[in-house]
Amino acid sequence: QVQLVESGGGLVQAGGSLRLSCAASGSIPSIIVMAWHRQAPGKQRELVAVITNDGSTNYADSAKGRFTISRDNARNTAYLEMNSLKPEDTAVYYCRIAGLRIGTVWGQGTQVTVSS
Repeated sequence: QVQLVESGGGLVQAGGSLRLSCAASGSIPSIIVMAWHRQAPGKQRELVAVITNDGSTNYADSAKGRFTISRDNARNTAYLEMNSLKPEDTAVYYCRIAGLRIGTVWGQGTQVTVSS
């Protein structure tokens, strides 16, 4: 069974930075997609950034130029570097992976709060 452990969330002032990590453990033959989503109170969960196993990335418009997604395939870990944070970035951030024989797996979420 695959499990995801997220870390790195917290409280930061506007303009600050945070780095989220998502470590996958268990039987993982191949992770094709690693992604970060977020859900703010009263809003739907939205995709923030995604990276495929060939290194291709895609970002939500709100994240472009401020957030960077990366992955360490040897460690089955994804990262989200978030800079120039804004109060509207406040949300629970969820990691998601998808791959052969594991389907889609979600993490438990980590809270990011940006104060103005």
